[in-house]
Amino acid sequence: MNSHPLVNVKVKTLEHFKGELPIYHSLLASGLDVRAQISQALLVAPLDRVLVSTALCFEIPSAYEIQVRSRSGWAYKKGISVLNSPGTIDADYRGELKIILVNLSNQEVSISPQDRIAQLILAPVVQINWKMDTNLSATQRGEKGFGSTGLSHD
Repeated sequence: MNSHPLVNVKVKTLEHFKGELPIYHSLLASGLDVRAQISQALLVAPLDRVLVSTALCFEIPSAYEIQVRSRSGWAYKKGISVLNSPGTIDADYRGELKIILVNLSNQEVSISPQDRIAQLILAPVVQINWKMDTNLSATQRGEKGFGSTGLSHD
């Protein structure tokens, strides 16, 4: 039995869609695997990127987004990653989800029709209400950035 709350998301498949809708592959998985909806294999050269069709369009409820993330197995075994990870599908976008994949390996990689190419995560969205102020509260870290919290091993 699934213990996660379920949120209804409308999905429309385009004419070239084949197979099944994205599914969870384990009971407590947070990501749904989405497949490449392509007619023939794509060869991705080292450090090259491709835009891959999913043939899916969504109507996401307000106060949510769908995040597009890399699949760990593909990242580790093939060097394939979602370039703008996490990608964001806003609730008001109605076009096709296309995924930008990049080959970070030193070898050409083939993406075949129906390969599971990314994960989709439904996530809540909280919007910012800016409050202008000339004074920010003090912290121990202050304005230190770019590795300042790491330990020196000199």
